[in-house]
Amino acid sequence: MQEVAAYLLLVVGGNETPSADDIKSVLAAAGNEEPNEDSISALVGDMEGKSVNDLLAEGMDKLKDVPMGGGGGGGGGGGGDAGADAAEEEEEEKEEEEAGDAPVVDMFGGDDGGDY
Repeated sequence: MQEVAAYLLLVVGGNETPSADDIKSVLAAAGNEEPNEDSISALVGDMEGKSVNDLLAEGMDKLKDVPMGGGGGGGGGGGGDAGADAAEEEEEEKEEEEAGDAPVVDMFGGDDGGDY
């Protein structure tokens, strides 16, 4: 996989047909001290006479036939009792407002209550 990444980096960098030595130098620069010679030679052999852009375009054509995503999920449930819920929410809000009238306390334990 590293070999393919190095090949693509070289192509993006302007080298349309990277050689095995080019791929090895990119892998060495990335810290891979012992590149896999077999993988590199197989990759260069497979890519000989082919364009990366053409191969990517062919791959995209194949991907268009692959089903992606789920079934879309089911629809939402009915909202038959929405009026009762709204009345309950109003009652809860009134209760919260009444409970919010508690005295203000200094949470750090100071007695002066002054500004910080």
